Amino acid sequence: MARETILVVDDEPEILELVKYNLGKEGFTAVCVETGEEALSAARLKMPDVVLLDLMLPGIDGLEVCRKLRADEKTSGIPIIMLTAKGGEADIVAGLELGATDYVTKPFSPRVLIARIKSVLRRNGDESDESASIRIGDLMIHPGRHQVLVEDRPVSLTASEFRILVFMARRPGWVFTRQQIVDAAQGDDVYVSERFVTDRSVDVHIVSLRRKLGAYGRYIDTVRGVGYRLKDE
Repeated sequence: MARETILVVDDEPEILELVKYNLGKEGFTAVCVETGEEALSAARLKMPDVVLLDLMLPGIDGLEVCRKLRADEKTSGIPIIMLTAKGGEADIVAGLELGATDYVTKPFSPRVLIARIKSVLRRNGDESDESASIRIGDLMIHPGRHQVLVEDRPVSLTASEFRILVFMARRPGWVFTRQQIVDAAQGDDVYVSERFVTDRSVDVHIVSLRRKLGAYGRYIDTVRGVGYRLKDE
């Protein structure tokens, strides 16, 4: 049974109770606070495994809490899942660009929320080996070999396309903004990146990736107003 600690930050007592109850059923330890100031103190006092962060908070809002957590060396690596109202595309983009790991829209399903938390914990643990192969169905990616196979057939990708695919495949289901994808595509070759990979050109690279991956191209999902994600099979 899970023993991870989840810091839940929301100014609505009903939501705190709902989330705490469902986390408890799954074996998690829930630490609940209602303000951004309390969230920062709690995160620094006892490092949680995940922060579940509402954006609309009294005093310091969720975006500022996210920024401060990422700026603090002690808390910079904690996964952050944002809670946001539907239609808040600007807030979602801002949160992801500040370093949030994922987001869940309100109103939310407790089952979906728990699944997102488990996914974040699982992926966060897997990231320790950056050279590990990634398999999604019959799509196999070998980062160390710079090789992609679809049903055991090699797929030829450009350096930028490969970096984008690996970046998204390491976190299937997570949504990334175009700027995050640009940063991932840069790699170490800043000149090539600046010349060919821009915020506007990301869409072109995604179209090319979808075409080259054939049937697996449909796994690259467009999230309107935010960016893209690679769906987990």
